[in-house]
Amino acid sequence: MTQDILLKSLWDDTIAASLDEPGLLLYRSNLLGSDLRITNFGGGNTSAKVAAKDPLTGADVTVLWVKGSGGDIGSMKLDGFATLYMDKLLTLRGHYRSLDQEDAMVDALGHCIFNLNPRAPSIDTWLHGFVPKPHVDHVHSDAVIAIAAAKDQVRLTQEIFGGEIGYLPWQRPGIDLGIKLGQLAESNPGLVGVVLGSHGLFTWGDTAKASYEQTLRIINKAAVWLDANVKRPVFGGAAVASLAAEDRAAVARRLMPLIRGRISKSEMKAGHFTDAPEVLEFVNSNAMADLAPLGTSCPDHFLRTKIKPLIVPADVDGPGLDVLIEGYRADYAAYYDRCKHPNSPAMRDPNAVIYLVPGVGMISFAKDKSTARISAEFYVNAINVMRGASGVSEYQGLDEQEAFNIEYWLLEEAKLQRMPKPKAMQGRVAFITGGAGGIGSASAERLLREGCNVVLADIDAAALDEVVAGFSKRYGRDMVRGVLMDVTREEQVIAAVESTVAAFGGLDVVVNNAGITSAAAVEDTTLAMWNRTMDILSTGYFLVGREGYRVLKAQGLGGSMVFISSKNGVAASPGASAYCTAKAAEIHLARCMALEGAPMGIRVNVVNPDAVLRGSKIWKGEWSQQRAASNKIAVDELEEHYRKRSLLLRSVFPEDIAEGVYFFASDLSNKSTGNFLNVDAGNAVSFTR
Repeated sequence: MTQDILLKSLWDDTIAASLDEPGLLLYRSNLLGSDLRITNFGGGNTSAKVAAKDPLTGADVTVLWVKGSGGDIGSMKLDGFATLYMDKLLTLRGHYRSLDQEDAMVDALGHCIFNLNPRAPSIDTWLHGFVPKPHVDHVHSDAVIAIAAAKDQVRLTQEIFGGEIGYLPWQRPGIDLGIKLGQLAESNPGLVGVVLGSHGLFTWGDTAKASYEQTLRIINKAAVWLDANVKRPVFGGAAVASLAAEDRAAVARRLMPLIRGRISKSEMKAGHFTDAPEVLEFVNSNAMADLAPLGTSCPDHFLRTKIKPLIVPADVDGPGLDVLIEGYRADYAAYYDRCKHPNSPAMRDPNAVIYLVPGVGMISFAKDKSTARISAEFYVNAINVMRGASGVSEYQGLDEQEAFNIEYWLLEEAKLQRMPKPKAMQGRVAFITGGAGGIGSASAERLLREGCNVVLADIDAAALDEVVAGFSKRYGRDMVRGVLMDVTREEQVIAAVESTVAAFGGLDVVVNNAGITSAAAVEDTTLAMWNRTMDILSTGYFLVGREGYRVLKAQGLGGSMVFISSKNGVAASPGASAYCTAKAAEIHLARCMALEGAPMGIRVNVVNPDAVLRGSKIWKGEWSQQRAASNKIAVDELEEHYRKRSLLLRSVFPEDIAEGVYFFASDLSNKSTGNFLNVDAGNAVSFTR
C-alpha cells in the first residue's frame, strides 16, 4: 500500500544537462505540475534566483524568476515566468512597515521588473523572493494540506517532520507573510521548508534537482504518515450505498440539465460529472453532511469551488431543486452581507459550483467545460484533505471572513476585470450531425471559435476521429467530443444526445446536418432508394430534432435548432424526386417544431445551401457523376458550372453555410424562428415565396 501512494522522481539527468538555469526551473515546474497529488491545475508556484547581466548597465545582477500571475506550472512555458531584480525586491522589503501597505506593495512590484518582462508577478512573489535559497517550490499537496487544515496542525507538523519543516499560521499571501517566511528560514538554517497553516507547503534547495526531490520527499513523508495513522473507516463509514454505474450515469444525465437550466439565466454554464472512487467515498459517507458545509481550507481550492457545495438528493424533482438552489442563493447573499467591507466589489454569481449527490457522485458547473472540470478536480483535492485531516484530528475549513476577504479581495477583482471578455457562445453546447463532413465540420469550427462546446456525430468513425482530433488540438480537449451515430437508428440517436448531456451538462444548439443524395427519374426510383433517402433526411432529422427538443424543453433555457436543407427543398429538380421530397419535409418539420417550441423560447430555423462541393461527402460518389452527366460536363467542371449558374457568379463553400448556422445558433437571430435562409449565391427558383 505504501508504495502505491509514494511519488516517484521523474527527473532525467540527461535532459537536465542540456538546460540553463531558467530551463531547469521550467523543467522542474512542469514535473511538479504534472501530478495532481503534488498541486492543482493553476495552483502553486516555483522560482529560481538566477545570475544575469543588466540589459541597460551590463552589471551583474540577481534576477528572481517566479511563476507569473494566472499561470499553471504543469503546462507553462518560459514566458509564463515573471522576472524581477532581487535588489529592488529587497529594497521594497526595507520600505514595508504595516499591513495596510500590502496592496500598494503589489503595485510597487512593477518597479522591480527585469528586462521589461510583460508577465505580471503573482502575489506569492514576496514569499519566493525573501527565502534565502536559490530554488523554492510552493505546492498544494493534498497530504500536506491535510496536516495544515487539522485543528492541531502545529503539533502534527512537529510530529511528522521533526525540526526540518517549520510552521507559519494562516495569513493571506502578501509581503508581510513573505517577510515572516524569509525570517523563519534565515533564523533556522536547518529548515528545508515550511507548512503554511490552511494553505500548503514551501520547500527549497540549492539546485533545481535538489529542490524538486526535496518537495517530493516531504510530500511522501506526510502521505505515508497519514496512511498509517488515519482512522478507519474513513469519513465514519458509508451512510448510503452507491447506485450501480449505469444508474449513477442516468441520475447525472437527469439532474444536470435541470440544474443548468436554473443557474444559467444570467450566464450560460457548462457541466462536468465524476463518480470517481474518492468522490463516492465522500458523498456516501456519514461525515459528508458535517464536513461539506465547512468548505475548503486552501485558498486555491476555495476560489475554484466557492464557499461550500450544495448537497442534492438523487431523487430530487424540479420543485425540490428550486427550493435547494434558492436556499443556496439566499445563504450566499447572507454570507456576502455578513462579511462585506465598504469597498467590496458587488456580489458575484450566488449559485453553487459543486453539487454533491449521495449514491451518485459530484456535478460541477462553471463558465466553460474546462473550468467546470478543473473545479471538480480541486474539490477532489479538498476531499482528500478532509479525509486526512478528519482522520487524524479535526478538519477546519477556512474562516468565513478570511474566505470572503480572499474571494472579494480587490486584487482578485482587478485580476477578474483583466480577463478577456467572454466569447459570444461561451458555456453553450451544440450537437451537430454529419459532423465529420464539410458543412458539419465547418459549422463546428465556427461555433468553437465563439467558445461553444461541440459534440460531432457521424457514421464515419475514421473521419470523425480525425476531425475531433484536429479540433481538440486547436481548441482544447474540453471543448469537443465525437460520437459514432447512425441517424436512422433511434437507440443510437437517443444515446448520442444522452452522451452530449453527460459530457457538458445540457444542450443549447442542435444542427441537423447529416446528408445523403439520390438521383433518378421517377420511374427509375426504387422503393429502396426512396426509403433510404427518407430514412436519413426525413426520419433522421425527426429523431435528432425530437431528442434535442426534449432536452431543451426540460432545461428551460430556450435554445436553437438549425436544419440544413437545400435549395431543392423549395425548388423541385427533375431526376431527384426522393431527395427533393425529403428536403421539403425537413423544412416543414422545422416549421412545425418552431410552432411548438416558440412558447418555450426554442427557435427552429433552416439553412438552404446549394452546390457545396468542397469538403462534401455526398459529392464524392455517384451524385457528382450523375450531376455532371445530366449537365453534359466533366466532373471536375461541376464547381465552375454551379458558380456560373448563380446570380452572383460565386461558388458556395462549407464556411459560407457555417455562417448561416452561426447566425441562427447565436443571439444574432434571437427573434427569428420558422424561417429559412438561402445560402446559394443567388438562385431565382429558390427565392422565398
